[in-house]
Amino acid sequence: MTGWVVCVVVLAAAASFGLLRGRRDGRLRVRTKDGSVRLSGAELGGELGERATLVQFSTAFCQPCRATRRVLAEVAGMVDGVAHIEVDAEAELELVRRLAVLRTPTVLVLDAGGRVVRRAAGLPRKADVIAALGEAV
Repeated sequence: MTGWVVCVVVLAAAASFGLLRGRRDGRLRVRTKDGSVRLSGAELGGELGERATLVQFSTAFCQPCRATRRVLAEVAGMVDGVAHIEVDAEAELELVRRLAVLRTPTVLVLDAGGRVVRRAAGLPRKADVIAALGEAV
């Protein structure tokens, strides 16, 4: 009897975690502690966009990173003055730690001054990225 109870509790906890993560994955959220962070093109290894910048932290073997790269490049190509910069998280560990990047892909939306406006962990939807750019520009 005890084995069944433990099994049900573990399954319920795993299902709850999966549902919560599924709802939060890829959502571009405002993070108040990121709002005071300003990033420069030199730190990121590329030039910031005139109006906004989409920054993607990736790793070599991350499958969702490839899809994220396509989404962000497409959005940056659609909107004038928006740049897309991809940062290798393994090569830039100091920056990863400073920004508390815990998983890849992590996407930051920066305004023209390099201030972090929105942040997402996981593959964001194209519509969400476009909406986040509306706040940044």
